[in-house]
Amino acid sequence: MKKFLLLISLVFLTGCEKNFDSIIDLSQSNYQVTSVSSFPSFTYIPGDSLISLRVVFRSSEDVKSAYGNIYSSENIMLNSNPINLFDNGRSENGDASAGDNIYSNRFPLSQYYPVGNYKIEYFVIDKFDKTKLIAVHNFTYDNGQSNIAPEISNLVMSDVIQAGETILFSVEVADSNGLNDIDFVFYETYNPDGVKVVNSQGISQFPMFDDGNTQENGDVNGNDGKYTVILTFPSTAQKGTWRFEFQARDRGKKLSDKIIHNIVVQ
Repeated sequence: MKKFLLLISLVFLTGCEKNFDSIIDLSQSNYQVTSVSSFPSFTYIPGDSLISLRVVFRSSEDVKSAYGNIYSSENIMLNSNPINLFDNGRSENGDASAGDNIYSNRFPLSQYYPVGNYKIEYFVIDKFDKTKLIAVHNFTYDNGQSNIAPEISNLVMSDVIQAGETILFSVEVADSNGLNDIDFVFYETYNPDGVKVVNSQGISQFPMFDDGNTQENGDVNGNDGKYTVILTFPSTAQKGTWRFEFQARDRGKKLSDKIIHNIVVQ
């Protein structure tokens, strides 16, 4: 059974009687938003993956067109082009009646999109060809898949190094819910006295990277499930056996098993 904290956040950003910002002079436009689609969550169901976008105007006299954009929990826009909204009475657009000041359309969500908090931004283009953000709707998306913990494997790391030496190490991470479900891959380390290392910001879980940034992080190919990091042991590092623990966490906060590896600093 999937459990989600349902949170609805709906923000209206304009009305014909308000001065919003310098993008558009609202005193020249005659339209007012009364509502947009309002749902706290959406769950993917095979054969029924269409999410409805809808904006209702009290008056749409000066509305040339309206559209929306959908953003995932990673703040990535899912639609390659604006999702145009129509007041045409056509069922394929999810619009019930033409000319009733209700602009609608539908957009398919994929089961491969990650679980998380999504948002829809609504825009209007008025008769003066001015574009205005009019509302933002936040909702929780459930991709309909059972959340399975990620798996971590194939650690590549030295066994013995010299103090002052720079090393590169990597792990591979897989997730049955897709690589997009991986939220954080990290390592923790303990000095030879068994004390966990915590940096000056109070951080003890140090990130690994799958970003293709070879120079800074040593990662060759981004988004391939292989996470790497470059680490320099200071010349003053305590000599002896250091313990490293590696783990991955998904967006549902499930943790993989740990990989534990000891490295001797000489």
